[in-house]
Amino acid sequence: MSAGEHDSGDVLVRVEGRAGYLTLNRPKALNALTHAMVLRLDGALAAWELDPAVETVVIRGAGERGLCAGGDIRAIHEDARTGGTASADFWRDEYRLNARIARYPKPYVALMDGIVMGGGVGVSAHGTVRVVTERSRVAMPETGIGFVPDVGGTYLLGLAPGELGVHLALTGAVVGAADALLCGLADHFVPSERLPELADDLARTSVHGALARHVQTPPPGELAAAREWIDRCYAADTVEDVLARLSDSGVPAAKQAADLLLAKSPTALKVTLASVRRARRLGPLERVLEQEYRVSCAALSSPDLVEGIRAQVIDKDRTPRWSPATLAGVGAADVDRFFAPLGARELRLAGPGSPQEVPW
Repeated sequence: MSAGEHDSGDVLVRVEGRAGYLTLNRPKALNALTHAMVLRLDGALAAWELDPAVETVVIRGAGERGLCAGGDIRAIHEDARTGGTASADFWRDEYRLNARIARYPKPYVALMDGIVMGGGVGVSAHGTVRVVTERSRVAMPETGIGFVPDVGGTYLLGLAPGELGVHLALTGAVVGAADALLCGLADHFVPSERLPELADDLARTSVHGALARHVQTPPPGELAAAREWIDRCYAADTVEDVLARLSDSGVPAAKQAADLLLAKSPTALKVTLASVRRARRLGPLERVLEQEYRVSCAALSSPDLVEGIRAQVIDKDRTPRWSPATLAGVGAADVDRFFAPLGARELRLAGPGSPQEVPW
């Protein structure tokens, strides 16, 4: 452990020179976030916001596999299976953390090396400076477990060019560095072997000066060349129409996307499409996080969340039995339920725009 580093178990907090370093420290679990980790991150950021000695914040993941693979899925499965409230409590604090990161008054540098998925996107892609590498694998894969992109993911994907965000939200497709840059999920490419030196430089010099030494051009991506069929197919009004356009496009990659969608939760697909499109109209991130909180809490009582995690993570048989099993079985009322007000349990976040002024 480095000098000045505080070992709080799953999050290491260190100040060196002008920078504060946050290291997610659950490498065996791909640094998946627990409630305690969220609170630790939020507490460190709150303290550093008022500390003139800390000019820059850097977040990274321990181990060789990635920054963060998301939330603790097994804990969410148990909570949803037993009707608990721990997940709702976790999301409330996690989404507050996401909002804090987005409005942080000091440069917040996220080193998005390796796997960055779900909650990992939430603690990185809202930051001031998002750095990807040739090893980056960025995704919001929630529809595959009967869930819906959250942690501000629908906000970020709603801002992506054309219909790229809808494509990523529905399919859960994993993108590399160039495509993360194209979609607005990252800002700079730095080779992974240079990340330690970049992190060290941030203790001694400005963010601009440090980046100037290390930023390079990323290897080519795939999405730019696919914009024509993605924009055309995902502009359809419904998931059924999206599927039809993908299947009838004559483009092999579009047919592969259709096959991916057919394996996802039909309910999650329809709610995800509605979530991204609503997010585009809601305004600032805080309003979108409030919507996502409604959706996430509703998902706790959906059979698909329990079943999706069972199939993908617990039993790993990869054969979820969705309910309803088809898109036709998911009606408008089934989708609207996910956006219903929560009353006293509503999440309210400070930020631009008043929640009362926004039509849900």
